[in-house]
Amino acid sequence: MRPELRVNTFISEMAAQFRQSAQQKASSSSSEQQAAKPGETIRPMMLFLWKRNMKERGLSWRKTEDETQQMTQKRRLKIQEIKRSVELSEEVADREIAEGVQVFTAVKESVERSQAEFIKTIKEQQRTTEKQAEDFIKELEQEISELEKRSSEVDFYFHTAPPTKDLTEVSIRPPSYAGSVMRALNQLEEMLSEQIKKLLEAQLKKVQQYAVDVTLDPDIVHLRPTQSNDACRCVLSEQGFTSGRFYFEVQVKKWVRWTVGVTRESSMKRQITLSPNNGYWTVCLLYAPADPLVYLHLKSRPEKVGVFVDYEEGLVSFYDANTAALIYSFTGCSFTDKLYPFFSPCPNDGLKIHPFGVLQWFSR
Repeated sequence: MRPELRVNTFISEMAAQFRQSAQQKASSSSSEQQAAKPGETIRPMMLFLWKRNMKERGLSWRKTEDETQQMTQKRRLKIQEIKRSVELSEEVADREIAEGVQVFTAVKESVERSQAEFIKTIKEQQRTTEKQAEDFIKELEQEISELEKRSSEVDFYFHTAPPTKDLTEVSIRPPSYAGSVMRALNQLEEMLSEQIKKLLEAQLKKVQQYAVDVTLDPDIVHLRPTQSNDACRCVLSEQGFTSGRFYFEVQVKKWVRWTVGVTRESSMKRQITLSPNNGYWTVCLLYAPADPLVYLHLKSRPEKVGVFVDYEEGLVSFYDANTAALIYSFTGCSFTDKLYPFFSPCPNDGLKIHPFGVLQWFSR
């Protein structure tokens, strides 16, 4: 409908209403004054209402325009924020790639040096063999020459034969290369182990910057008699996390068996088997209670375990805090509840926990 048509319709409706109202008032006060003509009363009122309607519409339009501008501005700011986040993410990715390329380049150079050294060693041994063979051949050829010379002399039978080398002693044995590759690989492993150790230490320092101030007093954790022998006590931190990244360490040296990780608070309501499906992301000395179990092959027994969690990325990683070795990582996790640091000195390798033995792990 066109704007002028809407205005005309509105004016016609208002005119009809005020015409009826004016007629009623005119009939009731006819004794005091003569009734005015309908047009004389309605026209000013219509003009007033039309101007007021236009004013209200103008104010409403300006309000809508302001709100639209504000909404537009918010969305533009959000676009800028998203673009900046992408830029920061790209910067982090480039930095990570550069560091990774540097590490792999160093590893590649180490492998190439080891390979070159291995080839050089083999070739030197081969050159030594060739030189020995050349010396033998030269000596034998000299003896052959002397024998041929004496055989042409008249008085050959009047002279004794010249001394000759025992040919059974003349032989060339190819060098044994058994174990050469293994020795080269062992040397390479030592070099790579040193480089990997430095890399792991650098990676551990990165996650340690997200350390949170939670403390566990091992003396407050002890076994509690239960109806089942396969359940034990455990502790949670008082502090929980619903976003971001955090890292904490637990001393496990004094415990024969232990379980460390994070859990949902809702998972502590009943005796339960530890697994990510049940809200537990943990490791123990022998394996990670994943689905299925993942057996760990650790070079040494950890004395202190570091736990790093990236809530948004769905990552839980475990480190040997003393050697910087990565013990295990849960990846692709989906966290929706608050997560709490978790510890249990279970003698059953962390298969189950008991809900009634929960203690608090108070923050410092």
